[in-house]
Amino acid sequence: MPPPDLVLSPAPLGGWPPDPLIQAQAYRDITLLRMLAYAVDVLIIATIGGGVTLTLWLLTLATLGLLWPLHFLLAPFLVALPLLYHGLQIGSPAAATIGMRVFGLVQTAGFYATLAFFGGLLLLVALFNPQRRALHDLLAGTIILRKIGG
Repeated sequence: MPPPDLVLSPAPLGGWPPDPLIQAQAYRDITLLRMLAYAVDVLIIATIGGGVTLTLWLLTLATLGLLWPLHFLLAPFLVALPLLYHGLQIGSPAAATIGMRVFGLVQTAGFYATLAFFGGLLLLVALFNPQRRALHDLLAGTIILRKIGG
């Protein structure tokens, strides 16, 4: 089911997602916009991760090594950070990460499982199908569309 703020006519025979031939504006430049949105998200995640890492190192130096045991928590935090970043935002009512919102994209069909281990390689599949669906979209049965109107 589409989010309520999408102004799209349904696919032929009332199906979802919209047909790319009939609703081409929903798919226009979607691959480029997704890659740019992904770059924004990576930058945000790297900034958060780098900030936490730098802060931990500075605090460890300031305490003359007293906080050294906390460094064992750093790796699990850095692994969990992108999963939490994507999962909590895609699962929110906005149905989009910050990068997706910047470029006017929205995730339909609800929550999807983030496959962070493959990174941007998942987007390559989008170059070869008419609805510009990435590999994780195909696996989860979701689709990314441009917000139209509102």
